[in-house]
Amino acid sequence: MRRAAGVLRDLAAFLAGRAIALVMRLFAAPRTVWVQGGPLARQRIYFANHTSNADLPLIWTVLPPDLRVRTRPVAAADYWLKGPVRAFFGRDVFGAVLVERRPEARGEGEDPMATIRAALDRGDSLIIFPEGRRNETVKKLLPLKAGLFNMALSHPEVELVPVWIENLNKMMPRGEVVPIPLISTIAFGRPMQRAEGEGKDDFLARAREALLALRERATS
Repeated sequence: MRRAAGVLRDLAAFLAGRAIALVMRLFAAPRTVWVQGGPLARQRIYFANHTSNADLPLIWTVLPPDLRVRTRPVAAADYWLKGPVRAFFGRDVFGAVLVERRPEARGEGEDPMATIRAALDRGDSLIIFPEGRRNETVKKLLPLKAGLFNMALSHPEVELVPVWIENLNKMMPRGEVVPIPLISTIAFGRPMQRAEGEGKDDFLARAREALLALRERATS
């Protein structure tokens, strides 16, 4: 019985994933730009700007299917475990690496980076939004959090690929359920890695510059 339930859940996740990809292609009509190399079958950390709930599905959609199954978003547990439907999409469809961001909800001495390091140790690629929350300000980009630096420090062999998403916040504004059809752009930049001896502030400044430079490509 449990095995049958697992098969049905896997099938439901597969069909839901196909449906998400179809909706994203129909409503976002993404124009995808690869500055260098294109999608390659190697372990990577994709770090992107964040203005819409549709950012994650869009990145996930434009990756080739063979890379999609090996690429997991880093996401907030308190958001994705809020209700069975959201938990199904987070865990079963996207295979999210769920991180507890509330200190009061963590066990004593629990390291929120531990699950991320474990996923990287397994060879998974990751999607991360280093601003830490959606940018709903007039600023082009919010300050980047230290998590991206910590990943680069613990796994220096993994490529870090900047991703800029343009125009998607107009497709799915906050509070909207039905997307508004439009053309969006998603640009993947040149892979980068932490330089030997590079400190947190310098690294995050360089990552920020890579994102903002990519924005120019996405809007041109």
